[in-house]
Amino acid sequence: MSAIPPPLGLLAELTHRCPLGCPYCSNPLALEKRGDELDTATWQRVMREAAALGVLQLHLSGGEPAARRDLEDILATAAEEGLYTNLITSGVLLDRARLNGLASAGLNHVQLSIQHAEAGAADRIAHFQGAHARKLALAEQVREAGLALTINAVLHRGNLDAVAAMIALAEQLGAGRLEIAHAQYHGWALRNRAALMPEPAQVEESRRIVAEARQRLEGRMVIDFVAPDYHASRPKACMGGWGQRFLNVSPGGAVLPCHAAETIPGMRFERVTERGLADIWYGSAAFSRFRGTGWMPEPCRSCERREIDWGGCRCQALALTGDAARTDPVCALSPDHGSVLDAIAERAGDAVAWRR
Repeated sequence: MSAIPPPLGLLAELTHRCPLGCPYCSNPLALEKRGDELDTATWQRVMREAAALGVLQLHLSGGEPAARRDLEDILATAAEEGLYTNLITSGVLLDRARLNGLASAGLNHVQLSIQHAEAGAADRIAHFQGAHARKLALAEQVREAGLALTINAVLHRGNLDAVAAMIALAEQLGAGRLEIAHAQYHGWALRNRAALMPEPAQVEESRRIVAEARQRLEGRMVIDFVAPDYHASRPKACMGGWGQRFLNVSPGGAVLPCHAAETIPGMRFERVTERGLADIWYGSAAFSRFRGTGWMPEPCRSCERREIDWGGCRCQALALTGDAARTDPVCALSPDHGSVLDAIAERAGDAVAWRR
């Protein structure tokens, strides 16, 4: 047990409810219902157990976490326990009064999503009329409340050509950090992959634009760039490695190495209603299954990057090969790398299934 470090961060998915219908959402197709969500007292206990476990950062997510009427109570408990609190929000359910209430409860940081730099296009992608205007208003209110602001832009074929404009918008909004992240193909995004998959030329142009912006804005705004896995030759360390740095609690209380892990068949993820958070982190079979390097097949087992990328993404391996234990096909050394190339070539029209 002592060889396993404590997690640095907890992603608390308070709900799957969300007024937006973004087709790139990585939440599961079978969304958990309101009646199956953990209650306030249980979430407060999770906050206390997370702090005792050694968690430093708490990311309150969803769905839309502001759909929870008890968000302030959950947040206040986390703040009392000394956790740095980050609210990951679409912004459309928050107004000035509620934001100030959250700040009073101990909120440190707001991560606000945008879908595009132009209102009409943004509202189409969000499938919510007026969403963009609400987001811009909230960004101003976040600054007025003295909270740190990150703008998050998920990229795909439908908005990649607006990367420069989204960077300019984040700068205009006074964000201290901008996260430009290509869609990760899980859940609804996987269902809509053919419509969301960018052209290779779009990806390369986005890299160039981000590199130039980073140089221009150095010292004023940090830009995190999450490159598209399918257009890479080596995988990323998903969530810092399975069971290495982060854990996730789903709306119904399942404790996961990443929020898509429940898609892996044959695995049972214990719930906070059954066992303590520390016991699950250190002792559950699910967290042990792909932790470290012992589970790895070749070519991962012999690779010099095995403790850098930790074999890549298990859910991506599942989606592309049907087997979560295979080498992530994003890796050019994977015998299944052709499945990635096939997926890129499968680009289709713009018709999508909206998140419901």
